[in-house]
Amino acid sequence: MHIIKLDAIDSTNSYIKKLSNEIAIESYTVVVAKHQTKGRGQLGTSWLSDKGKNLTFSILIKFNDFIVQNQFYLSMAVSLGVLASIKKGISSPLKIKWPNDILSGNHKVAGILIENVLSGNFIKQSVIGIGLNVHQQVFTKSIGNVTSLKNISGNDYDMDALLRNLINMIKFYVRYIEKNEFKTLKNLYINSLYNYNKPTMFEDKKGKVFLGKIIDISESGKLVVELENENTCKFNLKEIKLASI
Repeated sequence: MHIIKLDAIDSTNSYIKKLSNEIAIESYTVVVAKHQTKGRGQLGTSWLSDKGKNLTFSILIKFNDFIVQNQFYLSMAVSLGVLASIKKGISSPLKIKWPNDILSGNHKVAGILIENVLSGNFIKQSVIGIGLNVHQQVFTKSIGNVTSLKNISGNDYDMDALLRNLINMIKFYVRYIEKNEFKTLKNLYINSLYNYNKPTMFEDKKGKVFLGKIIDISESGKLVVELENENTCKFNLKEIKLASI
């Protein structure tokens, strides 16, 4: 594990991608910044964070024979790793909101952005950007329901120890991919999924609100929802969201 610490950078994902193009760097190289000026979330959304109060970092992971059709399993592994690493000392339930946000109740505590580099039908390497709210206690209303580990637990955290534990737990779950244990990984993910198999109000991209329940995740990572009429629909990211979040 090689950790590069920066004071400020536009994006740790951009930095580590540029670095990997310039020199050979080892798998699980990590770039962590006290402040990101252009932190990014899923599909171009922004990640806003007070300087020095949270963990904003990126990990580069290399693969040998990870086919692109299985890419969502990496999202499962990383979200499970983040979830497992922050549970200690927290009594309130933490869950994964599809595809890979971490929630406490209905408040987001961590977000993940994965960018893959392909070689033919294989993922050569992945850059995983993670934003984890640690000590920040006040957030602007414009970013929605957001919280932090400090708000949830009341505890202070050793940021270096927390970072290393995060990386080790992500390594642990990525081994399921390396061992082709995809079924086990999916079961672990499903069992940690927010509102799995519970009646839930959803909103589609046209603003229509409807009742359904999450019953599965497709092989390509789509959310499988059973509707009131017992028909099922599959949704991509941004085609559907939880109406309460």
